[in-house]
Amino acid sequence: MAGMRIGLTGGIAAGKSTVTARLARLGAYVIDYDALARTVVAPGGEALPSIVAEFGPDALNPDGTLNRAWLAEHVFGRQAEPGARERLDAIEHPLIYREAARLENAHPEARIVVHDIPLLAEVIDEIPFAFDHIVTVEAPEAERIERMVNTRDMSRQQALDRIRHQSTQAQRQAIADTIIDSAQPMANMLQTVDRLYEQWT
Repeated sequence: MAGMRIGLTGGIAAGKSTVTARLARLGAYVIDYDALARTVVAPGGEALPSIVAEFGPDALNPDGTLNRAWLAEHVFGRQAEPGARERLDAIEHPLIYREAARLENAHPEARIVVHDIPLLAEVIDEIPFAFDHIVTVEAPEAERIERMVNTRDMSRQQALDRIRHQSTQAQRQAIADTIIDSAQPMANMLQTVDRLYEQWT
């Protein structure tokens, strides 16, 4: 690709979507890995039959859609079998990477391409992309838990389970060359994003 490739990550509910939206508004082309993950498990998506084969028919709702609550409990919950997360990743990740490459190739004009990858620290050794810069968006854990409880209809335990199954802040910072503190006032954070984009371009 002719432009610059940015890896963007951050803890769950740390404010990454706000940073992503700002970068898009500034002109970056954003590839949303959460959206790609939803696409591959949608009805007709390539991952859905493999998930059912791996985890059983309970992974589906009666209407044939993915039973996200059931799968989340069996992958992230405290009763999840060892290796369940890895089994799910092995199904989904190759399909997501292939689609990300297709989207990137379809936008050769983009000067800045942002790969918005919540789990970048976990997949940094397997992902088939090299990044010019990696940015992580961080906020205190207590603040993130409150956001999940208040805006995502999660219980406190569900929020803790999700955090427990993600990389730590230290692991994300270890792969990043830029850290954005989303606990600061919103205007300050957006100014930080604006300055970053200006440097990249």
